[in-house]
Amino acid sequence: MDKIQKRLLEEVADLHEIPAGAYNIRANGQMTARNTTASINIVSKEGKSGIDIRIKPGTKKESVHIPVILSKSGFKEVVYNDFYIGNDCDVVIVAGCGIHNSGALDSQHDGIHRFFVGRNAKVKYVEKHYGTGEGYGKRILNPVTEVYQEEGSYVEMEMVQIKGVDSTIRTSKAVLSKGAKLVIKERLMTHGKQKATSIYEVELKGEFSNADVISRSVAKDYSNQSFEANIIGANICNGHAECDAIIMDQARVLSIPKLDARHMDAMLIHEAAIGKIAGEQLIKLMTLGLTEKEAEECIVNGFLK
Repeated sequence: MDKIQKRLLEEVADLHEIPAGAYNIRANGQMTARNTTASINIVSKEGKSGIDIRIKPGTKKESVHIPVILSKSGFKEVVYNDFYIGNDCDVVIVAGCGIHNSGALDSQHDGIHRFFVGRNAKVKYVEKHYGTGEGYGKRILNPVTEVYQEEGSYVEMEMVQIKGVDSTIRTSKAVLSKGAKLVIKERLMTHGKQKATSIYEVELKGEFSNADVISRSVAKDYSNQSFEANIIGANICNGHAECDAIIMDQARVLSIPKLDARHMDAMLIHEAAIGKIAGEQLIKLMTLGLTEKEAEECIVNGFLK
């Protein structure tokens, strides 16, 4: 890999070298490295781009890295990845996509990920998106995520997009069985004329299922953000969606709540707060020697942690 590709890997997967455990690294539409273990198998799909990741029941404390990087201007692809996580697993999955575009043509990666999570399994999924390059071509990412959780399973999803993506539409859907829990933590920042849309639909199908969908975002310059959370309570359940956003300059932030209670014991809550950086926060930091710009960056960085 060249320096640009290595830099993208560091940003989206925190990889400074080849990781331990199972991995599949994809660059400009081609698989460049792959490793499997006794418990985790990765197989290329037939007839379309993508992979199947199968994790044996009972697998504990193992990880899978599947980053994608694009460094060719004008390159566009759609990739289909399916994860089959067996019963009683405890695993970490690290994905994400980095695009470097120094040309005049748009570059785009659309990743469709499906997760089939077995009974009492525990999964942490980290997905980071990052864009760089000085070209006029856009950096476009449109991820689709589907999660199907069996009884007693736990899934935590960390969705991060902080820099350089011109346009993104993130569409996520989840269906939870009895006693399953889903936690989604989104962190997002847009600037310039970037656009970002996040759509989440969670169906709490099983009794005592539980979901938390939490978004923290910062919109700068003339950027545009939209957050839509639809929680469906189809049984005795608890569902919570929260959108906290800082708006700056001439940006726009839209929060669209939707709660659909289909059971008398469904407890569903939506919270939204959008506002500017408080003046007293800036003043306090500036009295400590920071410039106004440095104070703003400090507040934003702390908010997005």
